[in-house]
Amino acid sequence: MQRYILMRLFHALLALIAVSIIIFILVRLSGDPMVTMLPPEATDADRAILRAHWGLDQPLYQQYFSYIGNILHGDFGTSLKWHQPVLTLMLQRLPATLDLAWLALIVASLVGLPIGVISAVKKGTLLDEGAKVFALLGQSMPSFWLATMMIWLFAVNLGWLPTSGRGNFSNMIMPAIALGLFQVAAVARVTRSSMIDVMDSEYVKLARIKGLSETKVIWKHGLRNASVAPLTYFGMIIGGWISGSVVIETVFAWPGIGLLSIEAIRARDIPVVQTIVIFFSLLFCVCSLLVDVLYAYLDPRIRYDV
Repeated sequence: MQRYILMRLFHALLALIAVSIIIFILVRLSGDPMVTMLPPEATDADRAILRAHWGLDQPLYQQYFSYIGNILHGDFGTSLKWHQPVLTLMLQRLPATLDLAWLALIVASLVGLPIGVISAVKKGTLLDEGAKVFALLGQSMPSFWLATMMIWLFAVNLGWLPTSGRGNFSNMIMPAIALGLFQVAAVARVTRSSMIDVMDSEYVKLARIKGLSETKVIWKHGLRNASVAPLTYFGMIIGGWISGSVVIETVFAWPGIGLLSIEAIRARDIPVVQTIVIFFSLLFCVCSLLVDVLYAYLDPRIRYDV
């Protein structure tokens, strides 16, 4: 197990290096940030002075190695638009994104898992058909459309919830549901498929022969062994909720990292865009590693060979 974790960490490091090179090149192909930083009447001399100030007049390879060297010392650069350290800027926005992520996770878990289990246990019944229709509708609705419809219904027409911004818990309800509903349907489908396989297995039949109650057979023996596939999916969507909340945060004007990335891209704020992409990549690597390690706990039959 230790060797496996070390190899995964090494692979994650290689992936982060590759991502850093790709995003470093792409953000510089997107255009000159001086266009957004200087007024139209600025002279070439003004642009040259500003490029020299931010180190943009150096060769690309030198800029890259300087950037990596600064990261290793904990310096992620200074925002070209907000004129403050990028790490400080991200830490200010991170709590807002995490609020949406954990609430969307709760929605997906508390709704998606029971629907998947009940659908598998009641396979072929009206409950199963209804769950499959719900899953199909949930995965067919684009999140931005659902968010817009929720604003129109619950905020504009009914006046129950605020339209945008970050205030109290009521501000979180619509963004979290819009972010989590697509994953509710996906979790329900993955759970249903896994539970159907597990409920036909020999150890479930043995548990029933021993006289265990059907509730214990389903929720203790069945769901635990069927949770490997949903866990894999959760590992992917946790990172996706944080990095994929760009659309939802934009629609609801939620001041998180997703909205920050859009603002940085529009301003061609190179240090901010680079740091956000690297942060998201690191998050995906960590989630993937945690999922692989948890496999062994949930299913002792799984062994890791390097």
